Amino acid sequence: MPLTPGLLYLLASVTCSVTVAVLLKLARRYEVDVRQAIAMNYAVAALLCWFVLQPDPAALLAPTTPWAVLAALGVLLPSVFLAMAAAVRHAGIVRSDAAQRLSLFIPLLAAFLLFGEPVNGRKLAAILLAFSALACLLRRSASAATATGMTGVAPATGSPSSTATPDRGIWMWPLLVWLGYGVIDILFKQVARAGTAFAGGLLLAFVLAGGLMLAYLLARRVRWQGRHLLAGVALGVANFGNILTYIRAHQSLPEHPALVFASMNMGVITLGTLVGALVFREPLTRINALGIALALAAIVLMAPW
Repeated sequence: MPLTPGLLYLLASVTCSVTVAVLLKLARRYEVDVRQAIAMNYAVAALLCWFVLQPDPAALLAPTTPWAVLAALGVLLPSVFLAMAAAVRHAGIVRSDAAQRLSLFIPLLAAFLLFGEPVNGRKLAAILLAFSALACLLRRSASAATATGMTGVAPATGSPSSTATPDRGIWMWPLLVWLGYGVIDILFKQVARAGTAFAGGLLLAFVLAGGLMLAYLLARRVRWQGRHLLAGVALGVANFGNILTYIRAHQSLPEHPALVFASMNMGVITLGTLVGALVFREPLTRINALGIALALAAIVLMAPW
């Protein structure tokens, strides 16, 4: 298949999505204050949203504007971004990216349980595969779990606690990422259902998220440093680039939504796995590898072919 503009947008979106995880991984190595970087990320994303998507602020003044949903997005976006940073730090890029992509099954579950959408065999099978994939991805071998504690350092021989406590972050943070991004997806669908222009709702969500992070950092009296903010600029460009190119891919391939849906999610999981394993040497057990395979199978089964 030739590289059409739509496929190029897809490749760019996959690359930007994995780049966000890579930047969060590097933040720990270079001792970047992720909180400051995330706050700057939303400022940059809001500015890019304003200049590139050119939202109409007047659309937000409509009586149908779901302010409670937008406020919830303002709280959840930075919270889940912090959870993603912690997931990448504790569980690695592979598990974190896969957990984020598998979150798409939460809105599907909500459609069945909350919005009365009929269940069919294929969707039910996709959900079962997704939960099986998540269980495999969050599983860690016993030897790896007990080799290090929360600090990643083996305890001294003869210490009172010679058996380290397994790092709960290995499964806890990816689980929160999965749940958080799934709820965010539901909230954005509610924004669209209310008739609010997506660009305007996205801009307001960015502004609220950035404002909340700024208020938190001011309350904590953090010491602002240019290198943390510069990291946030890179994070914001990659974050917004992911959203923009994904939108453009759908616009360029209006007749092939399944191609965009499946390629985006499978591409992120595949590229994230390659980067995590080859660049950062993240260990994967056979059970984890099975989880990757099940995740890809669930996404293929879920796609509206």
